[in-house]
Amino acid sequence: MESFKYVDHPGLKADPNNIPKHIAIIMDGNGRWAKARGFTRTKGHLRGVEVARDVIASCQKRGIKALTLFAFGVENWKRPAKEVRNLFRIFFLVLRKDIAKLHENNIQLRVIGDRSIFNRALNAAILDAENLTASNTSLVLNIAVNYSGRWDMINAFRKLISTQQEKLLQQTFTEEMLNKEMSLYGLPEPDLFIRTGGVQRLSNFMLWELAYTELYFTPILWPDFNSDELDVALNDYASRERRFGLTGEQLG
Repeated sequence: MESFKYVDHPGLKADPNNIPKHIAIIMDGNGRWAKARGFTRTKGHLRGVEVARDVIASCQKRGIKALTLFAFGVENWKRPAKEVRNLFRIFFLVLRKDIAKLHENNIQLRVIGDRSIFNRALNAAILDAENLTASNTSLVLNIAVNYSGRWDMINAFRKLISTQQEKLLQQTFTEEMLNKEMSLYGLPEPDLFIRTGGVQRLSNFMLWELAYTELYFTPILWPDFNSDELDVALNDYASRERRFGLTGEQLG
């Protein structure tokens, strides 16, 4: 497996002042890419890791401040047991191998999702990586593992019930109170959501945060996605008018 690289790609036409602060990506199509080439699904996932490295580096170069990658959803436990084991093995190995390079490049790593069922070694590796990079400021990289948008909201409500029960009973709780308990609190909500692989749905990903996010779907399978394709998405984003409920006239 190749080590973490930084590669620049030309092709961005968007105004640098109109770059998303936060991008969320569902990296779909690894298995289909592998099957079409007669490879194992694991080979597709390994290729997907290489693409993720390229996209992380490109986001940092573009001045994007936060990137959230959906690596493994709660529903993915329904996949064949061998594939699930291989996915977590890849995640553990990449976490150990890439963290020094992430830290060297001033990238902060966060892992979001339900960690309660992870083994001791994986939880230790996650904590080590998060602690090492906690003060880094160039890019916040969120990896969603054993994550779902519904889990995130339910988990936030559980925290509220344990700490703000009186306000809940008095019906004085607010949207901001719930927001503070969500996994990505403190980061700007995603400006741009990208899903590769031709599927056009959210698949239980960041349901709370994507309320006003611009959605971009591409038929490109994730292992064929690259920084040039990222620039296509960014150029498309820059062409849109984000109104947030206002009229075009109000925006001027």
